[in-house]
Amino acid sequence: MIPLSWYLTLAAALFAIGLFGALARRNAVGVLMGVELILNAVNINLVAFWRFGNPMELTGQLFAIFVIAVAAAEAAVGLALIIAIYRIRGTVNLDELDTLRG
Repeated sequence: MIPLSWYLTLAAALFAIGLFGALARRNAVGVLMGVELILNAVNINLVAFWRFGNPMELTGQLFAIFVIAVAAAEAAVGLALIIAIYRIRGTVNLDELDTLRG
């Protein structure tokens, strides 16, 4: 059986990569991908703690399903906003999108 620390290490590494991707990218799609990695790291933690805690209760899995639903909604809304901004401004570079004027 794989120990809990391995899952937590994997989730921490995935969270760090996602945080770096969300903070260091200038492309809006790259920032969204970084946020998705962060949410996946949270899911790994939720399921790992559920498995090593009390597996008879489904709280960890239910929270993970909720996070997956929120991530799907975030991706849909985020991509719709990026497409709308691209149609208006012609770019998805976040440095060029610093004003609210069209």
